[in-house]
Amino acid sequence: MKDQRGIILFDGVCNLCNKGVDFIIKRDQNKYYYFCSIQSEKGQKLMETYAIGDVDSMIVIENDQAYTHSDAVLKIVRKLPLRWRVLLLAYVIPRSWREKLYQLIAKHRYRFFGKASACRLPTAEERAQFL
Repeated sequence: MKDQRGIILFDGVCNLCNKGVDFIIKRDQNKYYYFCSIQSEKGQKLMETYAIGDVDSMIVIENDQAYTHSDAVLKIVRKLPLRWRVLLLAYVIPRSWREKLYQLIAKHRYRFFGKASACRLPTAEERAQFL
């Protein structure tokens, strides 16, 4: 993708992922990110285009590169308002530890946060940000 904006792919039936999308939309003042559920046709096409394997949580695509797991979260944090960028201190944590924590949360996200029966639908105000 040659667009200057990033894309966030997310699990459209995961309540945690949907809350994450809501959180980002409210704080993405420059509307940098487009959003797309992994379950959608466009989401599946992006997964194929960027050779993203069996990842069903948030994925960030920026500058023709896909980022997954904790790297995706930290990419998102970079685009949030300054007060949220303190979370970038997570880069001092060894990547293997960050990944283990991310995987633990991802593995149990449906149990802890629930699962929707259908993918999230954007509001009228949000539609321009969804692919």
